[in-house]
Amino acid sequence: MSGERIVFLNGEFVAESNAKLSIFDRGLLFADAVYEGFGVIDRQIVDFEYHIHRLERSCGELAMVSPMDKDALFEMLMRLIGENDLVEGFLYLHVTRGEGDRSFFYNDGYKPNIFAFTQGAKFIADDPAPAVKVLTTPDLRWVRRDIKTTNLLAQVMAKQAAHEAGAYEAVMIDDDGFITEAGSSSFFFVKNQTLIVRPVSNEILHGITRQTMLRVASEQGIAVEERIYKLDEALAADEAFLTGASIYVLPISHIDDIAIGDGTPGVFTTALRAGFLKTARAEFYQPS
Repeated sequence: MSGERIVFLNGEFVAESNAKLSIFDRGLLFADAVYEGFGVIDRQIVDFEYHIHRLERSCGELAMVSPMDKDALFEMLMRLIGENDLVEGFLYLHVTRGEGDRSFFYNDGYKPNIFAFTQGAKFIADDPAPAVKVLTTPDLRWVRRDIKTTNLLAQVMAKQAAHEAGAYEAVMIDDDGFITEAGSSSFFFVKNQTLIVRPVSNEILHGITRQTMLRVASEQGIAVEERIYKLDEALAADEAFLTGASIYVLPISHIDDIAIGDGTPGVFTTALRAGFLKTARAEFYQPS
């Protein structure tokens, strides 16, 4: 079939229609798998080392071992970019514990499965970023949100609800009324020239784009306050935005149909996006 993507599966580069996994894979049966998503700009991988460090941590938390080391992963992903002629877009990498007859118990005998594929860009990096609407939803996830597993059903439900309401993303709120993060991105707001961000813990994913953006904020002299907060504070913000590997720094225009600021990208958000892209390009990974 012509025009198919080339994907990577367990050491081979194959057409996507030929990439198959067993129905007994534990990633399918139990979401016993971890993943990473990488931005691609100028045919290069954004924040590669930070993503791989998080992948290794996720594997360790689940007593899994990645089947490829850092440089082998980099070589594979760069070849995947070339095979698909990807100038700008997204790379997805997925590692499962492996396959075997269905059992809740696991041991050291499983052979991990690993696959990766490319996707096109959601937003062109150098174009002005549109301001998007978000919808608040309950946070229904398990308590180990710091591990980047493929157990994403709660996020699927939240993002589907947002999509059906005409919003780009969901912003999730816990049982105590505090905002945790967005469905597949990190959430921030600016008030009185201060960037408000929730501290890292097991209650949120340790976002890689978030991490780099906060470095940029520090370099730009922006005051940062790490604390938890409720929806009413976010609704009264001067600016709000999302960060993620496929969206970089994305302005928010409305939360639940309430305009944030004047509903357009703010000066802090615009500066942080420009600074993030500059830093990303300056720090493309080069293997030793």
